[in-house]
This record gives sequence, structure tokens and C-alpha cells, in this order.
Amino acid sequence: MNIEVFKEEVEKLGISLTDDQLNQLTLFYQLLLSWNEKMNLTRITNQEEVYLKHFYDSLTLYKEIKLETVDTLCDVGSGAGFPGIVLKIAFPNLNITLIDSLQKRVNYLNEVIKELKLSNIRAIHMRCEDYARVNREKYEVVTARAVANLKVLSELCLPLVKENGYFIAMKGKATEELDEAKAMIGTLGGKIEHINEFSLPLEESSRTLIKIKKEKKTDKIYPRKKIK
Repeated sequence: MNIEVFKEEVEKLGISLTDDQLNQLTLFYQLLLSWNEKMNLTRITNQEEVYLKHFYDSLTLYKEIKLETVDTLCDVGSGAGFPGIVLKIAFPNLNITLIDSLQKRVNYLNEVIKELKLSNIRAIHMRCEDYARVNREKYEVVTARAVANLKVLSELCLPLVKENGYFIAMKGKATEELDEAKAMIGTLGGKIEHINEFSLPLEESSRTLIKIKKEKKTDKIYPRKKIK
């Protein structure tokens, strides 16, 4: 996916990117390549693949929630900055927290934030379950992209979601995970509101967005055990 096709496909999602935002994405790509030589951030380095499988894929979250109406968002297991950094570039209104358990990745994320001159976004070095203990029900939207199976992700993410807010899991195929996760989602006050299955343009690889609404607060203590 070259940059022109990327822009066209993003517009089909309902997102219009300015030249400045496209330039920020270009710089983000350059920083990703530079840091990837020092540490393992992604096996995908070809520009057209990055724009499709990382940049465009990150923005598909917009299929399930209109991010211009959201204030606070948390990206759990942000890794190389997907979807969090891309969402911040496209939606400057967002106040974003990026959480990652590896200090080297957090250093990279903070350098990207600095180089792109992004505001109201921070990267935190902490295990999500530890962060959730002191930040319960803080965010309107929490998301995680291909971090763990849905049951574990629900345990990690739902405690962070405000009542009437949303946890949106970004997955490949997730049929088996859904069956395993339903009981845990209910225990943590959530309810699956929508499952959006689609394919990425051009290569047709499968994607699933699982939109879970936090219907009620819960006093369930998390975690029962450490999650690696």
C-alpha cells in the first residue's frame, strides 16, 4: 500500500488526514526503522507493508468508535506504537496513555513522542495489571492489538474502562477466543456489543474488532495471579 492508496483507503474509513499528519506518519516510519535496527520492534519493515499492516490497521479502530468524540484512551501493550501513536497522529484530540512492560520499548515510544512533537500522550513502563490496580475505570476507551488471547485481554483491560466506556480488542480471527472469554467479560462488568469481521484491503487478511461495553462497575480484584 503506497502512501496515495493509504490516504484513499483511510478516507473510505471516514478519516481525512492532512499533509502535516501524513508527514508525521512518514517520520514515524523512519524512526521505526531506525530503532528496529537496535531492538526487535517489528518484523514488517517494507514501507508499503507498514502502511497497510500497521498504520491502516491501527486506524480501523474507527470502524467501531468515532474517536473525535473521545477524550481518554489507553493502548495496552503498545509495543512499537500500534495503534496508539497512529491514533494520536490522526486524532490529536485524544489524551492517550501507552502501556508497555519493557523499558526499552517505552524509551523508544517516548522518543517517538518527542520527535513527532506530540502532546497529551505518555508512555508508561509498567505491567498492565499493576497499572490497573491504581487506575481503575479511568478511560473512556481501552484498546489492545494482538497482545494476548481475549480472556486474558479482558482481565487486563476491562478494569481500566469507565462505566459505559468501551474495551475494543483488535484481533485476527477470534472465534475460539470469544467462546472462552464470555464468562470473564461478564464477571468484569462487560458485555460484547459488536463483533466486526473484515479484511484488510489489497491482501485480504482477516481482522476482527471486538467491541465490549463496560455496563457496570465491579469490585472484582484483579489480577488473581500474575500474567506474563
